[in-house]
Amino acid sequence: MKKTYILLSLAALVFSSSAFAEIYKRVDADGRVTYSNIKTKDSTRLQFDPDANVISNDRLKTNTNKPKTQENKRTATPEGFPKVDKDTQNNRDGKRKEILQAELDSEKAALEQAKKAYAEGEANPEMVRHADGKTFRNVPKFQEKMKNLQADVDAHENNIQLLQKELDALR
Repeated sequence: MKKTYILLSLAALVFSSSAFAEIYKRVDADGRVTYSNIKTKDSTRLQFDPDANVISNDRLKTNTNKPKTQENKRTATPEGFPKVDKDTQNNRDGKRKEILQAELDSEKAALEQAKKAYAEGEANPEMVRHADGKTFRNVPKFQEKMKNLQADVDAHENNIQLLQKELDALR
């Protein structure tokens, strides 16, 4: 069973790397676009760049020596994109800082509670009482409890670092 699974995995890996094929795009007289792996009259081959996730057209590549015009330059934002004045943006940034600071204060309080719970958990080991009346430490249960308490402390410390980093970026 294991050998079959390994062979199937290897076969899938080998065949998945050869999944790229030539794709052609054709626009007919009515404006309908057709994509195919077969070259037809008036079709153009599309180039796929898997690293950049970009598709380019052969017709666009033929005039690479032409200077770029305003229409084919890429802009950071569209022309009709709404703009925000500086005061409005400053107000938004101020509110964001307030919210982040409140979250940071809340996380610091939660971290203190988590550290307190960790200290209490450490002071109270897990015990088990046998039928004969003897008590023993339940080490695996204690370790699991302490692992969960430590994970809680670590999560709050990580959240504090991330919130502080975000606040520092706003300053």
